[in-house]
Amino acid sequence: MPDPTILAIPLFGLSMAIEAWVLHRARHGYELADTATSLSGGVGNLVVKGLTRGLWLAVFSFLYEHRVANLGVGIGGAIALLFAEDFCFYWYHRVSHVVRLFWANHVVHHSSERYTLATALRQSWTAPILGLPFWMPLPLLGFRPEHVALMGAISLLYQYGLHTETITRLGPIEWVMNTPSHHRAHHGSNPQYLDINYGGIFIIWDRLFGTFVPEVEKPVYGITKPVRSYNPFYVQLHEFMDIARDVARARSLRETLHQVFRSPSEVQPAVVTEAASASVLS
Repeated sequence: MPDPTILAIPLFGLSMAIEAWVLHRARHGYELADTATSLSGGVGNLVVKGLTRGLWLAVFSFLYEHRVANLGVGIGGAIALLFAEDFCFYWYHRVSHVVRLFWANHVVHHSSERYTLATALRQSWTAPILGLPFWMPLPLLGFRPEHVALMGAISLLYQYGLHTETITRLGPIEWVMNTPSHHRAHHGSNPQYLDINYGGIFIIWDRLFGTFVPEVEKPVYGITKPVRSYNPFYVQLHEFMDIARDVARARSLRETLHQVFRSPSEVQPAVVTEAASASVLS
C-alpha cells in the first residue's frame, strides 16, 4: 500500500501555495531559505522512512505474531487504534521534549522561527529510527502492522493542518481535538509555552496528564537556542553534534549517560561567536 503521505504531496503543494498567497503581506509569512530547509526535512524523512520500512514491518510483524490481545477487530478496533496510536504519539512527543537524545531528533521540527504549513514538513531524518519503540505496543495488542502504519500516516496528515496562523480559534472542539491554536502554543519559545500540548490528533491526553496550556500570549516561534542556519545537514544534526562533544568531554560512564539522557532544559546555551555563526549560515 502506498504511503498516504506521498499521495498527499500535491495537496501539500496546493495548500502551501494558497497560504503563501494569503500571507504574502505578512511579516512572518513564507521565506525562501526557511521554506527550502523545511522541505528538505520532509524529503529526507520520507527517504529514511522508505529505507527503514522493512525494519518496521519485520519488528511489527514479529510482535503481531506474538500478540497478547486482539483489539484491532472491526469498527471498534479501528476506533480503538485511533486513540491508541494517538496515545503512543503523545508519549513519543513528550519524551522527545524531556530526554536530550530524543530532543536532538525532534528539535529539527521546532527550529524554524516561522509558523506556516511548510513548518509541518520540517521533519527529522532520524525520527523513523528513534520513534520505533513507542509504537511497538500496538501490534502486541492485536493491531495489524499495516493498520498501525496507516493510522500513523493519518495522524501526520491531520497534524499538517495544525501548522498555520490563518485559523484562529475553533470553539468547543478545542476541548477534545488538537487545533492550530493549541499547536501554535506548543511551538512557542515563550517560557509559559515550553514543553506543553504534546497531543497529535487529540488534546485529551494533555488535559489528563497536566501538560495542557492554552494559547493566550502570541507565541514567539523557534527554540531558546536558535540554530541560525539554513544548512539542512546542520539543522538536522546540530544537537547530535553537541551531544557527541559533551560525551567526548565526559569523565565517567555516569556523566556520559547524563549527557545523553538528561533533560534539554539542563543544557546551557553555547556561546556562539559572530565568526562561528557566519560559518553555518548558508
